[in-house]
Order: sequence, then C-alpha cells, then structure tokens
Amino acid sequence: MEKLLPLTIQQAQANEFKSVIGFYHKLIDEMKTASYRPGWEKGVYPADDFIQTSINNNEMFIGLWDKEIVSAMVVNQECNEGYDKVNWPNAFQRDEVMVIHALGILPSYQGRGIAKQMCKFVFQWAKDNQVKAIRLDVLGTNKSAQNLYTALNFQYVDTIEMYYEDTGLTDYLLYEYIV
Repeated sequence: MEKLLPLTIQQAQANEFKSVIGFYHKLIDEMKTASYRPGWEKGVYPADDFIQTSINNNEMFIGLWDKEIVSAMVVNQECNEGYDKVNWPNAFQRDEVMVIHALGILPSYQGRGIAKQMCKFVFQWAKDNQVKAIRLDVLGTNKSAQNLYTALNFQYVDTIEMYYEDTGLTDYLLYEYIV
C-alpha cells in the first residue's frame, strides 16, 4: 500500500460547487465496478441542491490530495426522522450533536486511511465547537464502513429501517461517538 502524505481537509467554498459535484459524480461512476456499491445516483444522492446548501452553510468538507478532491462529507445537525425513534444511550440536545452525511472516498484512494483522517478531523472540529456527540447511519450491507466506525470507537446503538431516496426503505445501523 502506498503511503499518503497528510490529507488537506477544509470547508468547501462557494466557487468549488462544480468541483464537489464532479467529485461525487466521479465517485458514483467508479463505484459501479466496486465490490460494495452504496446505491448513490447522480442528481438523487447526494443531490445537487443538498451539496449547494451544504456548501452555503459551511457544512461541506473536502479532502484534498495533490489539489484533487479525493474525499468529501457533510457535517451538520440534520438527521433522518428515524433517529428520533432510537433510544440513544446519551440524551443530548439536538444542538449538542453533529451528524456525518455523504462521506465518500474515491475508490482509487480507499484503504489508505483517508476515511479515518476525515473522521478524526470531525472529532477535533466537534471538540473545538463544544459538540458532545457525533452520530451517523450506515447501510446494513456496508461492512467496511461498519468496521471503520467501530475501529474509531463509534458505539453501535441500533439497527432500524429508514427511508432515503437513493435506497428506499432499508436497514441502517446507527452509531454514536462521544467527543
């Protein structure tokens, strides 16, 4: 495995909208031949308006390697309504919790610790912003993501059915990381 230099992680700027869309479209194209396919579709998930709003709200973070976007994610306080049905072990207020969405790594860069770097960035960002927990959901079939989050000390909380446009009604595992 090739060793990467540290990734540059930063908030996406308004003038980077086309580059971020291009990243997700490239990711979706490259995932068509991957062993695990998340079911993301261009224009559906992540939708262009979701990306634009996330950039406008300073919630889109990109990982750059040699000036190329190789990873991206959204971090905000929004969550699927299914989260409200879960008996979370920690009863934090909504403004004390951040949620990671649409974390993606280009397949040619996977297995090099980029997802870990992205998550560790969120841990520090959350700590700096007095956030108490980070939550996320993972498709029940996405074993590599489940292993990643467990290795990063996210605690498995529950498995529930949730609806998203790209997957329909599907089982998702919910995780929580205490900052």
